[in-house]
Amino acid sequence: MSAVCSMQGRCFGCPMDRRRFLTAGGAACVAAAGLASAPSSLFAAEPKRRMRLRLVFSLHGPKQEVPDWPNKDFDFVPVMDRITSLLKAECPEFDYVVSLANGPDQAKQIVAEDGADAVDGYIVYQMNCWNQVVQTIAATGKPVLYADFQYAGSGGFLVYNAAFLRAGAANVGFVASSKVRDLVEAVRCFGCVGRGAAPAEFVRAVDAVRVSGTPAAGDQACIPDPLVTLPIDECLERMRNSRILAVRDQNAGPAPAIMGIPIEYIPFSEVNDAWAAADPDETKAIADAWERTAHAITGVSRETLEQSAAMYLAEKAVLKQHNANGITINCLGGFYGGHIHAYPCLGFHQLQNEGLIGGCECDLRSAATMVAMTALTGGRPGYISDPVIDTAKRQIIYAHCVAHNRAFGPEGPANRFEIMTHSEDRQGASVRSILPLGYMTTTLEVDQGRREILMHQGKAVENDPDDRACRTKLGVEPSGDLEKLFTQWDHWGWHRVTYYGDLREPIHALADALEWKVVEEA
Repeated sequence: MSAVCSMQGRCFGCPMDRRRFLTAGGAACVAAAGLASAPSSLFAAEPKRRMRLRLVFSLHGPKQEVPDWPNKDFDFVPVMDRITSLLKAECPEFDYVVSLANGPDQAKQIVAEDGADAVDGYIVYQMNCWNQVVQTIAATGKPVLYADFQYAGSGGFLVYNAAFLRAGAANVGFVASSKVRDLVEAVRCFGCVGRGAAPAEFVRAVDAVRVSGTPAAGDQACIPDPLVTLPIDECLERMRNSRILAVRDQNAGPAPAIMGIPIEYIPFSEVNDAWAAADPDETKAIADAWERTAHAITGVSRETLEQSAAMYLAEKAVLKQHNANGITINCLGGFYGGHIHAYPCLGFHQLQNEGLIGGCECDLRSAATMVAMTALTGGRPGYISDPVIDTAKRQIIYAHCVAHNRAFGPEGPANRFEIMTHSEDRQGASVRSILPLGYMTTTLEVDQGRREILMHQGKAVENDPDDRACRTKLGVEPSGDLEKLFTQWDHWGWHRVTYYGDLREPIHALADALEWKVVEEA
């Protein structure tokens, strides 16, 4: 059994195919296998008593008043009503109590109200990203089904669920699917608890339903992509000669290097001053070029487009001033705090297309990943994202409001892109890039403290147009074990950086040169 498997006790990452997974582990897994092949068989016997389940929606409120996934002003009421009605119709053998909770305090009130015997289990639906509700519910020891409302709660879901897996939580099963039938089948697993099964057996039954409902791997053959990477010594030299500007707050000063890449903090005021000083004629010319090349512009005024163009010129100006080739900005904090007056998204898009680095959210690890990989690939741009995992499609979807549209480098072909508002607050200007499909991608993150490079690969198969969450959504079918892909988010955070090309061997060579370790995420 692998280290990941023995740590979690759930067989994620084990060298075990689906049939062995469903038939391993004695009586409990036999029951789970029966559920996967014929769900009704597990519920044929009469339960000891009628079960009562509490359905807890973890969210800010019924209508979203703040910028967050899925987006400001999103109305959750129809969604919650639809989920509740579906479960009552499809799983009528249970009674349901419905609650809303926005954090630990409300979760504690729910648990106190339930006491020891009021409910037999919980369904916790992560509707917004970072509301910490499920932790308190799971601490009751009662069986918990943890569900992701995708493109809404996915960040918290992935991070919190990975923590449960790492801790070997024996009472928390999970569902991460766009297919409502998968939710229904997972809820039916509560039936075994009603007949006296332990919470751990419920979790194994949920695991089996999820694995059974995940499609088999598709054709992983990819369009040929003859990428020639730089020799590692030359790549390391380019990294050492790079510089990342980090715009976190109003402070300035040096920061610790990552992989030998120098990092310098500069204040919001320096960027904003450069924005205010941008040449009006240059600003208009850049806005004109975006209008000509964008496939569509939706919800973004000409004034906003010119403000974004001025921000691009500001980014270029401070890069030149500091002899840097990368910049990463605390965009939301700067914009909402009034420290900057335009989103940097379109500027980052343009920098990426030019072989420079524009990194979101002052995320230094991701920005350093981008510097290293753009050097290694001879100029290909990276794509920072907030991923979502959908077992119904066997996909990981990389979602963000910043994306290049020259996946193969500044001299490569351009793909179609659209200019839209930033999704979370429907303000400013951002990018939906319709990225190339059929190619191998390599997705990474680096960690200086652990001296590790996290990596997984997959074939680009879909651009998802869903209006919720970030604008660009590249769907990739991962190579390897989709179940294992759920396990690392608590240690690595939500962001990942995706590159076009098969970078497995060059990444291992780079890690060897740095005396780092490669962690295979899938």
